[in-house]
Order: sequence, then C-alpha cells, then structure tokens
Amino acid sequence: MIKNRREFLTTGVRAGAAISVLGAPSLDSARAMGLGSSPPPRGSSHPLRILILGGTSFLGPHQIAYAMKRGHSITIFTRGRTEPTVHQGLFKDVEHLIGDREDNLEALKGRTWDAVIDNSGSRVAWTRDSARLLRDSADVYLYTSSTGVYYPYLGADIGEETELVLEVPAGIDDEQEMEYGFGVMKANSEIEARREFGADRTITVRPTYMMGPADRTDRFTYWPVRLSRGGEIMVPGQGKDPVQYIDVRDVADWMIRLIESRGIGTFNAVGPASATGMHAFVYGAHAAFSSAASFVMIPDYEFLQEHGVGYSIPWIRPTGDNYGSARVNNQSAIANGLTFRPLADSVRDIHDWWYSDAVQQERRERMESGPRSLMAREAEIIAAWRAR
Repeated sequence: MIKNRREFLTTGVRAGAAISVLGAPSLDSARAMGLGSSPPPRGSSHPLRILILGGTSFLGPHQIAYAMKRGHSITIFTRGRTEPTVHQGLFKDVEHLIGDREDNLEALKGRTWDAVIDNSGSRVAWTRDSARLLRDSADVYLYTSSTGVYYPYLGADIGEETELVLEVPAGIDDEQEMEYGFGVMKANSEIEARREFGADRTITVRPTYMMGPADRTDRFTYWPVRLSRGGEIMVPGQGKDPVQYIDVRDVADWMIRLIESRGIGTFNAVGPASATGMHAFVYGAHAAFSSAASFVMIPDYEFLQEHGVGYSIPWIRPTGDNYGSARVNNQSAIANGLTFRPLADSVRDIHDWWYSDAVQQERRERMESGPRSLMAREAEIIAAWRAR
C-alpha cells in the first residue's frame, strides 16, 4: 500500500515506465479504447494541422483519435521510445518527428502548424524553448498543466485566478517538496508559454486526476477492479469528503474543441459537473456492475493513516495542505464547453481495458494481489477496524 503522497507519485512514474512496452489491445477491448463504430463527430469547418509535443502516452492517443475523427491532421514530436497502448492503428496516419526536448528540437524547425499541444512540458526550460522556437510557426499554443499548480490547496473554491506559488519554499518535508516542485514547475511553465506566444494565443488547461483507458498508473483503476468483484468493500474517508476526477477522453476531446474555437484562456479541467462526496462516488461507480457488494465505511482519518491509507484516488484525506485538492472550481471550463461522460461508463471502460491485452498480467497481479496492494490488505484493515 502507498503510505504517503511522495510514494504515490513515485509509484505512478514507475508504472508509466512499465506500461510503455505493452502490446496492442484485443478486439474485445475496442469499445473501452473508444474505437467503436459510432459515426465520427462533426469537426471544425477548416481542418487543422496540429502538432503534439508528446502524444504517445495517456492523454495523447485520445487527443489524436478525436482530432482525426474531426478531420484534422496530426504531427507528434517524441523521443521515439514510448508505444501507445490505445488507438495504435491510427498512428500510421500520424506524422512522427523524432527529437529530444532537452537538447534536440531540430525536427521542429522550418515547419508550420495551426496549433501546438504541449503534453510533455515537464520542465520549465522545455516549455520555454519549444514555445520560443514555435511562436512564429503556429497560431495557438495549448499547454497541458495541472491543478497541482494550486498546491498547497488551502481554499474551498479554488479558481483560475487563485494566486500560484512560483518558488519552492525552504523548511519543508520530502512529501511537500515533491508536491511544491511539481506545482511550481507547471506554474512557471504556464508563464513561459504565455510569455512566448502571448496571452492572446495561449490556452492553458489544468486537469485534475485523469482516469480512463491507457492510464499509466493504477491509482483510479483500483476502484473499477475492486467494485466489479463485489463482496465486502472498504471505503476510506467520511461520506461528504469531496472527490474530483475526470475521464481523460473528456479532457482530450475538449482540448481539440478549444483549439477549433480558439478558446483562449486558462481553465480547470475538473469533474464531475457538480460537487460529489466519497460515498456518492463509490455508489455511482458501483452502478457499472451487477456485483453484490456491501460497503465498510471507515471515516477515521487517524486509523486510516496508521494502516497506510492516506489516499485512495479520487479520495485524498482533505486536511492540511490537501484541504482544497478536491475543491477546485470548474465553472469556467463548463461555460466554455467541457462536458462529462457518465461515471459508470468510464468505470466500465477502464475495467474492460484493464482486462484486455493492453495490460500485462504481471501488472494486474501487482495491483490486485501484490504485497503492497490495498486489495490484498483490505480484509486485514476491515478486521482491525471492527476490533478497534
């Protein structure tokens, strides 16, 4: 079990590295990948040429699928090391440019596009250098940021105008240092993108925890897998503890529509549409399955911490620096076209993807029965709760 947020983030990075070599999904998983036979949505009146910095990981393939359905052409710029685990068949029609954002942007020179999507801006210098190089080569720059820019989450209604921390403070612990480091990097990267392209040509999207097919971490995937099995299910946190999450496909689709409409601005890509508590989330997610289940609610934060349950995404203990992590305002994004698919659909699709050929059995076993797995420790924690 992940005992702290630092370990949680580190585990996500490792999981991302592990999944980069996974094989293609089976035909049975096509619906979960968003590859069904439904007619493509109507695109913009003018097909666009879109450059994606990144594009092969979690968010990128879903952006590509939606953009191509709407008639746009896609170029991706990557190091050529990561293979997509969804929508692989579309990549034969994608232009691939190889380079490195650290020290090799040569492939981007002398070209023009209508828009740039920066998914891989994980260092301030990378965003600055790419935006500077491309500012006369594209009309719009969309930077994929994060609600992590708001750390520490001290407010109850965190909006796009909330003042951001731009330097990592001294005198903090390791967990805070990681949180601050990520948020400060994203915040300063946003500034560099706007500085190079101008506020009138920059879109900044700040997603909360994204979930969906091809997720490189197992943080949210735990719930579709666990709820599908039924039985006695531990639910950490108090009933009204706020939770926020969003399907990666809703973010991806909306980003493409923002580019089409030239929806300039900064937006929190946060779901669900209205405030949701942890208990409501669990019941709503369980609606995806017919499994017989009973829920053991454990609202005691101290007990949970003692048993290594500080997080169970989308639940994060809403105390201290994380008080407002799931209290981020999404009204501007909704007013500008962000929509949300039903939670049960997302949960079902994640479950189908998890049990497709896209996920290696070793990874499944690690989450479901590994020595650090919450699923494997759940019965023990429930027993301790009843015996307290």
